[in-house]
Amino acid sequence: MFSKLRQALQEFISRVRTVELNEKNLEPLLNELLFKLLESDVALSVAEEVIDEVKNDLLGKRVERGREKIEVLVRDSLKKALMAMLDKKPRPDLISLAKAAKGDPLVVLFLGPNGHGKTTTIAKLAYHLLKNGISVVLACSDTFRAGAEEQLEIHAKRLGVKVIKHRYGADPAAVAYDAVIHAKSKGISVVLIDTAGRMQTNKNLMEELRKIARVVKPDLKILVVDALTGNDAVEQATVFDREVGVDAIILTKADADARGGAALSISKVLNKPVIYIGTGQAYEDLLPFDPEWFIKRVLA
Repeated sequence: MFSKLRQALQEFISRVRTVELNEKNLEPLLNELLFKLLESDVALSVAEEVIDEVKNDLLGKRVERGREKIEVLVRDSLKKALMAMLDKKPRPDLISLAKAAKGDPLVVLFLGPNGHGKTTTIAKLAYHLLKNGISVVLACSDTFRAGAEEQLEIHAKRLGVKVIKHRYGADPAAVAYDAVIHAKSKGISVVLIDTAGRMQTNKNLMEELRKIARVVKPDLKILVVDALTGNDAVEQATVFDREVGVDAIILTKADADARGGAALSISKVLNKPVIYIGTGQAYEDLLPFDPEWFIKRVLA
């Protein structure tokens, strides 16, 4: 009898000291979080989906009274929702894939608009592969932009690797094909293919990218995204995925002021993983994507 009375009293005290979370007391905090995500360049549709997940996770739970206690619970739930979104997609490990390749080289095709850092990212990735004892050849399938070959050659000389190139205006698919043949003949493990900046509205250039993919059948098609482009990057990424196909994403310029919410949006919309982030201009400034680090940055 006394034990039941004591239990009932404890439950009563608990209910007095706590509050049940409902839509009314959650709404102000959830609205604040929504604006926080939007300020971090997360697309509206993605931000709203995240907020809905947080709300569904918290409704009906009891927490100690006081805004601060509720804020902690909401923030923890948000982190959990973002982590689930980013961590459910397996991230291909280029080092493991290259070492596992038998006979044929690992072929990686890079996509993305001009100015997003494709060429620099390719050089950084080549450096990363070389540091792990993996041989690399670069292919300049950007036969459209003046100075593209020279830019890639400068990186190649610094890294001590070969560039396969043709004259300007040549067929980009032929360059990529020759690079793959060269890699096979020389026993080179990885082919990294640079391409022109394909603006999403240019159907002719998109067809060139599709042709490269048909000819060399890349093992991976990586989209390079500038963190500073915000929500525009989501539209661009959607078109690249629809027109050519995307397997993974690299986020560049993550060292700038932008918090990189665009990467979260693209990863969610395309359902493709972010595998690296660029954090500077040095070859060492390409880091494997860490969801926990990224979430802290978005919520900073």
